[in-house]
Amino acid sequence: MSVLDLRLLGHALPNWLRGSVSEFNLATEYQPVLPHLPRRHLVESLRRVPAGEIKQVLQSQTLPVAWLPGLVLYAGCGPRAPEYASRQQLELVAQVAPADFQQALRQVWGERLVHHATCQLHNSNPAHSARRRTSPGQIAAFAGILICLAAGFAVLPFTLAWAAVSAIIGLFFLSIIALRLFATLPNSQSPRKTAVGVPDSELPSYSVLVPVFREVAVLDQLLFALLRLNYPHGKLDIKIIVEESDTSMRRALVGYELPPHFEVIVVPEGKPQTKPRALNYALQFANGELLAIYDAEDIPEPNQLRIAARHFHGASDELACLQAKLVFFNPNENWLARQFAAEYAVLFGLVLPALAEKGLPLPLGGTSNHFRTHIMRKIGAWDPYNVTEDADLGLRLARLGYQTGVINSLTYEEANTQFANWTRQRARWLKGFLQTWLVHMRNPLRLVNEIGASGFWVLQSCTIGIFISALLHPILLALTASFFLFNPLPAADLSLGFTVLGGLNLATFASGYGVTMIAANKALKRQGLRNWWLTIATMPAYWLLMSIAAWLALWQFIVAPSEWNKTEHGLSKLQQPYPVNGRRPSRRRAASSRAA
Repeated sequence: MSVLDLRLLGHALPNWLRGSVSEFNLATEYQPVLPHLPRRHLVESLRRVPAGEIKQVLQSQTLPVAWLPGLVLYAGCGPRAPEYASRQQLELVAQVAPADFQQALRQVWGERLVHHATCQLHNSNPAHSARRRTSPGQIAAFAGILICLAAGFAVLPFTLAWAAVSAIIGLFFLSIIALRLFATLPNSQSPRKTAVGVPDSELPSYSVLVPVFREVAVLDQLLFALLRLNYPHGKLDIKIIVEESDTSMRRALVGYELPPHFEVIVVPEGKPQTKPRALNYALQFANGELLAIYDAEDIPEPNQLRIAARHFHGASDELACLQAKLVFFNPNENWLARQFAAEYAVLFGLVLPALAEKGLPLPLGGTSNHFRTHIMRKIGAWDPYNVTEDADLGLRLARLGYQTGVINSLTYEEANTQFANWTRQRARWLKGFLQTWLVHMRNPLRLVNEIGASGFWVLQSCTIGIFISALLHPILLALTASFFLFNPLPAADLSLGFTVLGGLNLATFASGYGVTMIAANKALKRQGLRNWWLTIATMPAYWLLMSIAAWLALWQFIVAPSEWNKTEHGLSKLQQPYPVNGRRPSRRRAASSRAA
């Protein structure tokens, strides 16, 4: 439709558009300049959008603004709106400033969008939601266990009660030992078929979600890393997700002139204020066929999106997720960073590839996950009440019949170098493992039926096994050591069976240390980190520190199960350590800034 056609409609046009059209000459129709939709008319137009079309408005950023006989006129937000309107043969007659669009959305649809982000999983599949901490059956089971323990220690001899408890708890340690031993087996790293290359013209559209909260210290590094992503910008949709209450972050983002494929999504205030809730909110705006998640401190390799797209292209539709490898750019900064690096080397270099090779469930890492977007929407996306939404999601995907794999692409992160910061982060992870275990163990028989006996073992090892081991490790170690060193029990109680059990406890600790150290040495060598003997030898001290975080996690689970312990980033002295090619984000504030 030309400007002349619009003029002929005359009185049927809205007042704001009629005035704008009257000022045009006929040459205007060949120019990419459209009148700005006033904010009050934007709000009115959003209120008139039918509920069934909200999804389309969010993802396309085009909305109907005028209804004429046989014709609907649209306004668009951002540079992609004209392309979408052209493909869909929509009459685009106005443009909307991104900041106005975000603010109007929060005003008109904010409550609806937040409710969907917060409650979609609980409403669609409450059995998989951590909104409720425990089920009635679990409460009854825990009560029964406590009664049996109290009765056992009250009635049975101490040696027998100690033997029973020790044997049961030992199963948690043995499950972790078995998992790490399994990961070191040579056949767990069998070569995979190389993914077939995909021409740029056939690459799928890709959305990248990046939640940030109080991350001004690493904002330059983050934007620099995202600008390096080697993917066609016309098919790339990067969403920087910021909380409405985080005024310092919003103010900092306004100071950048972001490229057209970047957009800032402001999440309205609400509870729980967690990373998965922010991701769920932004997912409603994502328009990519594939979806990637990065954290604020991440530096992904530039070709990671292409590698993931190639793997998805050659895989079955059941492949829902790919996990990239996480490594640290400051692994040798101090003792804590070295221990963290060794731990990640085992997890992402040995354990996850071994599980993926055997088709077992993967407890995902919290970043560098790549998904098929439609599957994420189908399964209810992330659980906003679970503080390890990544591990929970990987296990839920397996239960629903989907596959998860790994890709040989690195994302560099910042290893924690400060004990207090590390403790808060680790407490959140351990609390989340407890939450995840409780969610998936609401019906153990159904769980075994869905993921098999091997998958059931993996879930136990990666959730409650890690939590219980960290919680009780120093206590059991002290009791076992005191038995052999101080011999505190009466001689009559020192039966052969009890002595054997004490020996088995000692052997469990020794084998656990040995297997983990061997796995760490193997994984570190694969990363080119050799001769870390002191780090490996002092790993038991690192595990003892985890007990502090585990007890904090237990307390927080009781009093604040969904509270998110914020990890501070930008503390390392080695920020942005790698030379990169490409344009740095400009700090000149632009009139078309996409921050709201």
